[in-house]
Amino acid sequence: MSTPAWWGAANDALAAADPVMAALIRRYPDARLTSRGAPFETLMRAIVGQQISVAAADVLWARLTALTPATPGGVLAASPDALRGAGLSARKVEYARCLASHFADGRIDPAHFGALPDEVVVDKLTAVRGIGRWSAEMFLIFNLNRPDVWPVDDIGLLRALAVHYLDGRRPTPREASGFGERFRPWRTQATWYLWRSLDAVEVHY
Repeated sequence: MSTPAWWGAANDALAAADPVMAALIRRYPDARLTSRGAPFETLMRAIVGQQISVAAADVLWARLTALTPATPGGVLAASPDALRGAGLSARKVEYARCLASHFADGRIDPAHFGALPDEVVVDKLTAVRGIGRWSAEMFLIFNLNRPDVWPVDDIGLLRALAVHYLDGRRPTPREASGFGERFRPWRTQATWYLWRSLDAVEVHY
């Protein structure tokens, strides 16, 4: 796993511009965003993690990978019943198999994603059933390490904004969108530290 080259510059800029960010950066001096470098695994983790806690997603992921490799071929080789037995809901089984088929037949080819703008990548990924904007944004953050992603539909981000900036009032996604402007062009970094402030372990996808 690697840390993006822009991490240090983003830390310096956020710490200088925002006292809350400065405090979080000091609190977690060794924390880093890292990329696993496996596009299919990142998207599978996003599907597994939909609408559940980080801890629950980690447990479910361990059960899934004990059953089958986290590869398109591995997911397609496992029966739907086996995937459900590992803890995936029927809908997540459907989404996982759809994603695997898109990778297997080349409809999704992440080798080309590095040169594409964020919104183009989002459009390509959300064409897959079960990959919504949130999952695509997790891919931008954790696989492509794009520096300015602000996932306003993420419950953890909204909770952290409430805790650190809004006296406990959780913002709407629209409010959060406007709030995030203060962190440009390092909104990924701000998101990551806000997540880190809520979770006992670093978030990885």
